[in-house]
Amino acid sequence: MQTILLDGNSLTREQLVAVARHGAAIALDEAQLAHVQRAADFLADKVNCGEPIYGVTTGFGSNADKLLGAHRARDELPGGNPEQRDGTLLEELQHNLVITHAVCVGKPFSTEVVRAMLAIRINTLMRGYSGIRVSTLKALADLLNRGVIPVIPEKGSVGASGDLAPLSHLAIVLLGGGEAFFDGERLSGAEALKRAGLAPVRLSFKEGLALNNGTTQMLATAVLALDRMESLLATADLAAAMTLDAFAGRGSALREEVHALRPHPGQVETARHVRELLDGSTLTDIPYHLVPRFRSWLADSWSDAEDQKQHFDIAWDYVPPSQRHGREAFYQRFLPFKGGKKHQPQDAYCLRCMPQVHGAVRDAFDQACRVIDIELNAVTDNPLIFPDKSGTMVIEDQVISAGHFHGMPLALAMSYVKAAIPVLASISERRLNKLVDPATNDGLPAFLIGNEDATDSGFMIVQYTAAALVNDLATRAHPASVYSIPTSANAEDHVSMGANEARHVLEMTEDLGHVLALELYTAAQALDYRQDMLNAARRLAQRGDWRALAAKIANAPDANHPARAQFESEVQALAKSLVGAKDFHAGAAVARAHAKIREHIAFMARDRAMDGDVRVICELITAGGLG
Repeated sequence: MQTILLDGNSLTREQLVAVARHGAAIALDEAQLAHVQRAADFLADKVNCGEPIYGVTTGFGSNADKLLGAHRARDELPGGNPEQRDGTLLEELQHNLVITHAVCVGKPFSTEVVRAMLAIRINTLMRGYSGIRVSTLKALADLLNRGVIPVIPEKGSVGASGDLAPLSHLAIVLLGGGEAFFDGERLSGAEALKRAGLAPVRLSFKEGLALNNGTTQMLATAVLALDRMESLLATADLAAAMTLDAFAGRGSALREEVHALRPHPGQVETARHVRELLDGSTLTDIPYHLVPRFRSWLADSWSDAEDQKQHFDIAWDYVPPSQRHGREAFYQRFLPFKGGKKHQPQDAYCLRCMPQVHGAVRDAFDQACRVIDIELNAVTDNPLIFPDKSGTMVIEDQVISAGHFHGMPLALAMSYVKAAIPVLASISERRLNKLVDPATNDGLPAFLIGNEDATDSGFMIVQYTAAALVNDLATRAHPASVYSIPTSANAEDHVSMGANEARHVLEMTEDLGHVLALELYTAAQALDYRQDMLNAARRLAQRGDWRALAAKIANAPDANHPARAQFESEVQALAKSLVGAKDFHAGAAVARAHAKIREHIAFMARDRAMDGDVRVICELITAGGLG
């Protein structure tokens, strides 16, 4: 099994995902452990000297002005303290900090989130500025490596002072309290430790604060959300490319020289990626007059036995010479047949503007990654301990209270991503809707079904589900980071709500994946129709009988009309163009993805139960099975 070495300085998102999702173990850098112990020894020395230190010999938050005494106040009662407790007041302070802060509610976080939290907490403590002992840090590492997964309810952090409540649920198991999963079973923390061969820990100076004060939950969920988003960005480009091929759309809006004039990094990358996905396509940018429109299948639609198996007929409209005046130059370039495509130099925004929209989402993702990459190796608890700082006069020069636990850098970065998610979902749903709507799908069948007997709904309701998901994502996109609620008797009077923000983003990625899956499911059906209709027209032309092709053209002049000869000549030119065209197919990468979908989900010629199809396509996207 892969082992990730934690040294507090070099943890990456990829390594954290390996620990969280793929079961990688961790090891602690021995050289860095010396720095960890140096801070712990320094703290112990200052405590022995009687120095007042926040969170060590004082209370926390609004209790920071309360100094701990030499013994418990009730020890002075005649006859002694009736509430005898083990350990010192300093140990009790750290113990109580953990057990009273473990008050989260809701369903437990997944194993992958908790494993990520453990790895992050260990890594930040490895920096050696927190005062934790090596023995305690190793005990925390043992939880992760032995498979003890603390039960951490999802809700309860305000994102400053760090993720106090969820981290207390994590730390309480180290003390033998709380609950944990072990070998898939939910147990008391004490029993989980016992089964894993571990012993409870008694906390020393500042160790409770070191364990529960930091941005760990929000960072863990943010990293896992961004890992998912990275895959979904690629999936969105793939879905858009398949949809563009299914429309026989236009590729000019993707050109490199176009995006060099407005070089937002995400936009440039999206255009490049979609061009790569479409490479080899014979569908994009084909002359509009080659593209037939769908017509319902009839028993006499096709004379060839193979073609009679089709679930469609095809048709064009003829533009007679009398309707071409003022457009002579156009008809010198294009043949006078209107099929499925309108002659216009640009597609709808959901196709033409995909680099700008997908690219802006990619830029939001990249900004979040920049923030998260810094945070992965940051020290985020309080106070910070600088045991080797020279020229100090007072303890406050070496034990410094600051605000690194404040999650606003993460919260705002994830707010950006949170706003971007429904944008990406929305443009995907618009492409899906365009595919199923006969008014906008450029000659494809209504709802992508032949419906020859008027009994089929096809993909109609797939769009409903996508619309519902987009609405749900949009209503959840309000940034949590803009709404601070003060805590700790106003000692903590501005908080980030970053834990909610990152958790929301992680949850929202699931629905974004579902929307993209539904687009791909629909686009695969549309691509089949587009390819099959074009290639049926090509086969008809290849048989050499232009009259069979002419029978598919409406508004043709009758045999005695003066324009009949011109019509026949132009039909023969259409046949020649179809014969000269290459086999109509999608880009190579799009074709591979389409084939993968078809390995699991068959083309839908007539209505069938679709719930299984939807479940399969969503599972494929979740597993990254089309990349």
